Amino acid sequence: MQRDLNKMAATDYDLVIVGGGVTGATTAWDAALRGLKVALLEKDDFAHATTSGSSKLVHGGLRYLVNGELKLVRESLRERRIWENIAPHMVHPLPFIIPTYGRGMKSGLILSIGLLFYDLLSYDRNFVSDDDKKIPGYKSISRAEALRLMPSLRQEELTGAKVYYDCQMFAPERLCLECIEGAVEYGADAANYAEVTGFTREGTRVTGVEVKDALTGETHNIKGKVTINAAGPWADEMMRLGENHNPSRGLIRSKGIHIITRDMSGDHALAIQSDIGGHFFVIPWRGHTIFGTTDAVFKDEPDRVGVTEEDIRDFLSVINDGLPSLNLKREDVLHHYVGIRPLIDNEPDAEGPKDSYKASREAEVCDHRTMSGIDGFISALGGKWTTSRHLAELIVDMAAKKIGNTAKCETHCTPVYGGEIGRLKSFITRAQKRHAHLPADVVENLCHFYGSRIDEVLATADEPGTDRTAMLRRLTSEAPYLAVQIIHAVRHEMATHMADIVLRRTGIGTLGHPGVPMLKAIAELMAQELNWDETRIATELANTSRLFETQARQLEGDMQGAAMAEASNEVHP
Repeated sequence: MQRDLNKMAATDYDLVIVGGGVTGATTAWDAALRGLKVALLEKDDFAHATTSGSSKLVHGGLRYLVNGELKLVRESLRERRIWENIAPHMVHPLPFIIPTYGRGMKSGLILSIGLLFYDLLSYDRNFVSDDDKKIPGYKSISRAEALRLMPSLRQEELTGAKVYYDCQMFAPERLCLECIEGAVEYGADAANYAEVTGFTREGTRVTGVEVKDALTGETHNIKGKVTINAAGPWADEMMRLGENHNPSRGLIRSKGIHIITRDMSGDHALAIQSDIGGHFFVIPWRGHTIFGTTDAVFKDEPDRVGVTEEDIRDFLSVINDGLPSLNLKREDVLHHYVGIRPLIDNEPDAEGPKDSYKASREAEVCDHRTMSGIDGFISALGGKWTTSRHLAELIVDMAAKKIGNTAKCETHCTPVYGGEIGRLKSFITRAQKRHAHLPADVVENLCHFYGSRIDEVLATADEPGTDRTAMLRRLTSEAPYLAVQIIHAVRHEMATHMADIVLRRTGIGTLGHPGVPMLKAIAELMAQELNWDETRIATELANTSRLFETQARQLEGDMQGAAMAEASNEVHP
């Protein structure tokens, strides 16, 4: 997968897709599988925003039942099963505990009714190719069993708990990239750090986009029969550009933060209610625990979103209200991250403050020809990770009809790039035997991140001018990451900055700051590939390190950058 905006400017495309998050990625993949010529453009790195800022869940949305959104729940549950099948190395079942208390809405009876409907709506949940991924129906457990599984539960009036299942992603940003790589495999072209700054037109028809290359400063025009706005939290801004600064639809942006701690959850996730902050999840993930998420209207520009110390303090208060025995403190927080949900504003003229918590998670595909008389322009609004594949199907259906393509969607039955593995446990065992020269934990990690493409990644070590022995060494003695992963990301996955690799290609930094030795090792490898000088190395180290700080601390960027650069020269892996 190579980045070439000059080539893209010289090509006539069927579809030009704006946005390299999961909506744009799945749309590009779907369209490419149908034989359409596709260009995908992302102003930052792929999956850098909402796509990587999720709770890592692929779920039906149990609470949507309370809002009566049965259609959305059924859609989500169907898509959950599809993701299990097409991304078996990435998506796996996860048991959830919901405690029951006394009488009323928190009682076992009310919850049993809701979970019964949940099971009925997921009647096809076990039509999966891997028997290990079959999902049982919900069950009730005793008070004693609930406390054994989750000792942190509030004990007053606790009567027991319900156990049900949803699914979890191993690495959502990596799964998004695999959809893009799948699109490229079928002829699509993609570019990160390519910001769409305007649209080209012929009368009332959009004929393509104006693009600024963030790496070179050059500008390009990229032509397409249909332009698709899949910009997520920036979708209304793209609509404003496309509709002459008068967007026909608006968004409510919801800010959701997560914090990561050491393992505090065991094998089960927990859905809990706080009296001061609504519900949140406690989720086991890669040997750690994710607490999330908050839900508050964000009124600033999407590029300015971040996590503040106040955000963390307020969320810790909510967590400790719901689970007082945890007594979670600031020093327990190993990592934090944020995402913006782009929710459709269905009541733009309503008085009073917006409510993002109660806003629907449904998506909408907008044909601007019928909405504002502008042809060749489609916008995707709203949606969620779980239903992104189906949203893409609806988008491509609309676009394909405009250009006379009659091919049907195939993403529901086509493995993602790396998804052709069969049963995951057996695949890992076979890979460990095939690569017995590598540590077992390294191979298992490679299987999760690359699936059936693991041999392609390792083959990078055999490319001309590459030291195979050096490439197959761990980056640091305790971490399951190899040098070859860094080189592969640069040569074949458009990784340009350290953050691209640390947060979105390898998962090295998704559990928190990986330490100066790890960052130094990555910087040295990238410097060799990209001809970085010492100034560029220090800048990349400093910029990457700041991503693990809260916004208040990020304001000290220059001082931190200098300190990071100095530290990186003193510590060697």
